[in-house]
Amino acid sequence: MKTIGLIGGMSWESSAEYYRLLNELVRERLGGLHSARCILHSVDFAEIERLQVSGEWEQAGEVLAEAGRGLAAAGADLLLICTNTMHKVAGQVQDAVPVPLLHLGDATADAVRAAGLRTVGLLGTAFTMEQDFYRDRLAGHGLTVLVPEAEGRAEVHRIIYEELCLGIVDDGSRAVYQRVIDQLVADGAEGVVLGCTEIELLIGQEDSPVPVFPTTRLHAEAAVTAALATG
Repeated sequence: MKTIGLIGGMSWESSAEYYRLLNELVRERLGGLHSARCILHSVDFAEIERLQVSGEWEQAGEVLAEAGRGLAAAGADLLLICTNTMHKVAGQVQDAVPVPLLHLGDATADAVRAAGLRTVGLLGTAFTMEQDFYRDRLAGHGLTVLVPEAEGRAEVHRIIYEELCLGIVDDGSRAVYQRVIDQLVADGAEGVVLGCTEIELLIGQEDSPVPVFPTTRLHAEAAVTAALATG
């Protein structure tokens, strides 16, 4: 089994989900007392969030690149950035390390295509929904990506940072997300990408009339498949 390196802490709420999922998936596939070989570097999210807001993406990328270098030096055979938003600097991290970085957008797009869908709604932070780096990654796999209108984007973003990243799961906020999802479906979305690793704490398949694609789980599944691959 290869060792999975996790660049986490953004937020630690979703990083805990990564750790749980990786271990559950390895146990499901190998049975018995098997668990995942993994190493976690958890950054201070307050530092990263400050750099996001101020637009200092290169500096934020260097923080993650340094974490990646440390993980590779510690024995990681492959890396995950445990957040959708910070895939904006995925290329910077990959360039800094000698091991492969498994891109979350690729794992998500593969799952959408495998389901036979081509048009998806995207929920995430404002950075993820409004900037090109993530939407273009999905579009590169032949997908059409829809995002909520401005008011919906603002609410989705606020709930992530003010609630989910702090471990707050509120039924009222779930209803807000459901309304946003319903509008995306009305606009033509055949499925919805939960493009922030915290959203899975709030939204499940039962909350959507169309298939949802939980990016944390999909990323973890791709990582376990890679870790258990022979050769």
